Amino acid sequence: MQLNFAAREVAIKLVYYGPALSGKTTNLKALHELTKADSRGRLMTLETKDDRTLFFDMLPLVFKAETEGGAMNLRVKVFTVPGQVVHASTRRLVLQGADAVAFIADSQVAETENNAASFLDLRTNLKELGRSMRDVPLVIQFNKRDLPGVRTDAELDELARRGKEPVFKASAVHGQGVMESFFGLLERAWRKLDAEHDLRSKLGIQPDEFLAKAASSLGYEGKARMLCDAHVGGARSGKAGA
Repeated sequence: MQLNFAAREVAIKLVYYGPALSGKTTNLKALHELTKADSRGRLMTLETKDDRTLFFDMLPLVFKAETEGGAMNLRVKVFTVPGQVVHASTRRLVLQGADAVAFIADSQVAETENNAASFLDLRTNLKELGRSMRDVPLVIQFNKRDLPGVRTDAELDELARRGKEPVFKASAVHGQGVMESFFGLLERAWRKLDAEHDLRSKLGIQPDEFLAKAASSLGYEGKARMLCDAHVGGARSGKAGA
């Protein structure tokens, strides 16, 4: 994160992590399509001929909001990492400085082992960077819910009950669960930064107000709280009216 209180600017880095072909790039493409043109930058993707991410993808999002202390600018850069095993050093490089991480898992039963290996890889890379799973805001998305041979909702609900991270269900190729996962991640990132830097006092904006303004600026017409709470498991925070 980068903070410039004098200019009232905040820059946040979010990283989408997960095994190869789990749908990280598809999430960014859908997010790009679902947000307003004037709030998003150019989606940068680097893919190989078989549609696999070669280095990383990046989508910049930006919005301005009026607060008690005046106008504030938020810049969010959303990155993906390459899932292939051979790109371990690249994943660690992209992960560096992340304010929050979305782990994109493949819902297909056949991909259970790959999901587990990638999650362990995330833990290892955070440790290499001097961080841990405990201090990095994390959400889990189970993608590809539209395909046959996926883990049932009951199985995912049970997994979510056993863990502390919120679990979102998605079909990114159809745009389902994409905004929910993004705002669930953004909320956790903002609340962590607020706790560390007292953003509500320095910028004059409460977390729920921030989320509502961010959702509106990006083009979502509903309530931001409904997006953030569209998960199973994990701690729910904030007020229902946001």
